[in-house]
Amino acid sequence: MATFRNVLLLCTGLLCALNGWAQAWKPERAIEIITSSDAGGSNDQVARVIQRLVQDAKQVPTPINVMNKPGGNQTIAVVYLNSFPANPHYLLLANPTLFGNQLAGITQTSYLDLTPVALLINEHSAISVRAGAPFKTMRDVIDKLKADPTSLAIGTVARGGPNHLTLALALRSGGVEVRKLKVAIFKTNADSMTALAGGHLDLVVSSVGSALPQVQAGGARMLAVAAPRRLSGQLAQVPTLKEQGINSSLESWRAIFGPKNMPAAGVAYWEEVLAKMAASPEWKKEAENRDWDTQFMRSKDFAKYLEVEFNDTK
Repeated sequence: MATFRNVLLLCTGLLCALNGWAQAWKPERAIEIITSSDAGGSNDQVARVIQRLVQDAKQVPTPINVMNKPGGNQTIAVVYLNSFPANPHYLLLANPTLFGNQLAGITQTSYLDLTPVALLINEHSAISVRAGAPFKTMRDVIDKLKADPTSLAIGTVARGGPNHLTLALALRSGGVEVRKLKVAIFKTNADSMTALAGGHLDLVVSSVGSALPQVQAGGARMLAVAAPRRLSGQLAQVPTLKEQGINSSLESWRAIFGPKNMPAAGVAYWEEVLAKMAASPEWKKEAENRDWDTQFMRSKDFAKYLEVEFNDTK
C-alpha cells in the first residue's frame, strides 16, 4: 500500500510539473514595444531605455524593437497593439492619456481593453517659459491669463494628455477660464520646447526630461514642476506647484501593457523581466539622470492603481 501511495504521489508531482511547463511562456520571435511618441518623445525615450537595458542584460532570447505609432492621443498605438490579441510578443508603453481619451470621448477604447503588466515610473510635468520672459512665478502666469485667457501662446503634446491636464488643472485652480486658452499641440515635447526657445510660444508644459535641454542651453526657464516634492540636482531650485499654492496633483505614470486577454503566463514572464530590470543599478541610474520617480508595481497591484487613478481623473 505504501508503495502504491508513493507511486501515486510521484505521478501527481509529475503532472503538476508538466502542467507548469505547459503554462510557461517565453518569446519565440522578435518583441515589439509600441509607443505613441515619435522618436525622441517622452514615451519613446522610456521604451528605448527598456529595450537597451533588457537586451544588454540578455534577459530575453529574441530581439526587442521599438515601434513608433504616433497620433490620436495613443489611440493609433492601442489599436495597433490590439490587432495582435492575447499575443505576449507585443507590448505598449503608455501613460494617462488613455484616461483622457476615454473621458473626452475621443475613443470608445477603455484602459480595460488592455492587459496591465507593470507600472515603472512617474515622470513629472514641468511648466517653462522663455528665458527672458517677465514671469517669475506661476502666480504671475495665472494673473496674466485670468485677465485675458488668450494673451499667451501655450504649447504641449497630446490634447487631454497628462501634461495638458496638469496645466489645465493648475490654471483652473487659479480661476483661469481654461477653455479659452490658446494652445498649440505639437508632435513631441522637444518640438514644443524648440518653439518656445525660438520665441514662437510664451509657455510650454512638457515632461521634465524634455524641458531640460533647452533650460540647460539657456533658451528656457522652468517656473514649476508638478511633483509632490522638489526634484534633486540641477532642478532643486525649481519650486513645485504645491509650494506656490496651486493644486495640480495628476500623476504622469509610464507603464507597460499587453493586448487584451494576454495569457497569465505572458504577464508573468514580463513581470519578472521588468522586475529584474527595475531593480538593476543601470535602471536606477537612468531614472536619476532623467528625473524619473521609480515606482515598480506588478500586474495585480497596477490594475487596482489604474482603477483609483481613473476615478480620480473623472
